[in-house]
Amino acid sequence: MREIVLDTETTGFEPSEGHRIVEIGAVELFNHMPTGQTYHQYINPERTMPREAFEVHGLGDEFLRDKPVFRTIAQAFLDFIGDAKLVIHNAAFDVKFLNAELKAVNLPTLGWDRAIDTLAIARAKFPGSPASLDALCRRFGVDNSRREKHGALLDSEILADVYLELIGGRQPDLVLAPAKSEAETQKVTVAAQTWRAYARPAPLPTRLTEDEVAAHEGLVQKLGDASLWKRRLA
Repeated sequence: MREIVLDTETTGFEPSEGHRIVEIGAVELFNHMPTGQTYHQYINPERTMPREAFEVHGLGDEFLRDKPVFRTIAQAFLDFIGDAKLVIHNAAFDVKFLNAELKAVNLPTLGWDRAIDTLAIARAKFPGSPASLDALCRRFGVDNSRREKHGALLDSEILADVYLELIGGRQPDLVLAPAKSEAETQKVTVAAQTWRAYARPAPLPTRLTEDEVAAHEGLVQKLGDASLWKRRLA
C-alpha cells in the first residue's frame, strides 16, 4: 500500500482571497515504511509575500522570485503522488489550496476521500488534548528540534513519524513469521486446546546446599510464629 505524507506552505489562509502555495513537501510510504523517495518544490506565488507568512516559514519575495510557478510543476507533482492516499495534518487546509491551484491550471483536482487527516485521528484518539504537530511530537517522543521555521519537507518527514505512531507504531502490519495454511492454523489451535500439564515422574533435585537450607531455616525461626514462611514450614 502506497501513501504520501504531504505538507504545504502558503502565503495565507484562504485561496479565495488570492493566497497561494509557496512550498510543497512530500514523503513516500509503502506498507507504512518510508521508502526514501521524497518530493520537494519551492514555488513562486506570483504575489507579494505577506509579512506574517514570512515570519512563519521564512520564505521571502527575493528567495521565491526565481522559483517556478505552480503551472510548470503541477504535472510533476501529480505524477509523484499518483493515486496514493494523502496523509496530511489538517487535510482540509492543504487540499483546499492544492485544489485551487490545480483548478486554476485546468488539471484534475484531488478527491477529499483520498485524504487521511492526522489531526482528526489525533483528536479522536486523545480527545481534549493538544493535537498540533508539535504537541504530537512531544507525546510520541518524535524529534522536532530542527523545526525552527515551518518547512514543507521537514514537516512531512516529522508527520510521517507521528502518523506511524498514531496508527500503532512503526510497521503495524509487519508479520515476522511466514503465513500458515488454514490446516496448519487449525492443527496448532487444536493442540493448544488439548494440551495439559502433567506432574513429573521424578522431582527435580534441589540446587540448594545444606548450608543454604540451614541458613534459611534459621532466618524463618527469627520471624516469629505469625510469619508466612513459618506457617508454610509447619
